[in-house]
Amino acid sequence: MSPLSKSCVSSPSVTLTVAIPTYRRERVLLETVSYLRSLAVPPGEILLLDQTQQHDPETESALGTMADAGAITWVRLTIPSIPQAMNQGLVRARHDLVLFLDDDIRPDPELIAAHLRAHQESPGGIVAGRVLQPWHGGKADPADASRFGFNSESSREVDEFMGGNFSVNRHDAIAQGGFDENFVRVAYRFEADFALRWRRAGGRIRYAAGALIHHLKASDGGTRVFGDYLRTAIPAHSVGEYYFALVNRPSGWLRTVFGRPMRAIATRHHLRRPWWIPSTLVAEVGGILWALVLMFRGRRLISNVADASRN
Repeated sequence: MSPLSKSCVSSPSVTLTVAIPTYRRERVLLETVSYLRSLAVPPGEILLLDQTQQHDPETESALGTMADAGAITWVRLTIPSIPQAMNQGLVRARHDLVLFLDDDIRPDPELIAAHLRAHQESPGGIVAGRVLQPWHGGKADPADASRFGFNSESSREVDEFMGGNFSVNRHDAIAQGGFDENFVRVAYRFEADFALRWRRAGGRIRYAAGALIHHLKASDGGTRVFGDYLRTAIPAHSVGEYYFALVNRPSGWLRTVFGRPMRAIATRHHLRRPWWIPSTLVAEVGGILWALVLMFRGRRLISNVADASRN
């Protein structure tokens, strides 16, 4: 990793940029920004990567007022794409460390301090934060949980991270190509793809239990606009996993490609509502075909996208 990784957290006055990709969120977005601004250790910059075509008047006015006052950096993007917005966050951030957060969260008071502390203790890596979901009931996962769900009270080395609460040195992330913009629509598995490329390059990922957010899981906006994956024939939800398997070929990738269509319909939902089976299979087959097209076109990383725009 870049030498900047180790030097960027050496100063006691170090801070970071919080980058928030957002799409069709209104009141909950304003609340998220308000929470972040009121932290005892606030971020050095709040970078709002806004893919919403037109907000409600109240939201538009509030965001404009904050931007004019310098409280946020408000970037309007025309194409809804999670990885593209995150790449813009890497490129536009004013600080070396960038903390990516969801747009529907309530941060723990120590969130920023915990991320900075984790980078001081383990420089040069990704810091994956803890995510408390509504169904957790405010409780951490048991220490002996069979599956790690980013809700443990014990910090550790991990293989992946959740895209709604992690921080990274922007120079190192850009050196790895940033996030692959071929992860379209809901962008499922884009985090796993970046994590795999990061680890293959020798990078580490550290889960910091103290870097906590409460995910509010807003019912509208975000990836919710693409509908329920159980009730659609559109491959917006399925294409990401097929693309990840095809371009990375991790252990068991053939099982993913050929086995996922049957697993997708082996649910209680389909058992009780079998009339949805054809639609789901159409979505899965469409996802495979779409992923093949994306694979043959080649990855869309920061350098590749920049080169294409110049041609």
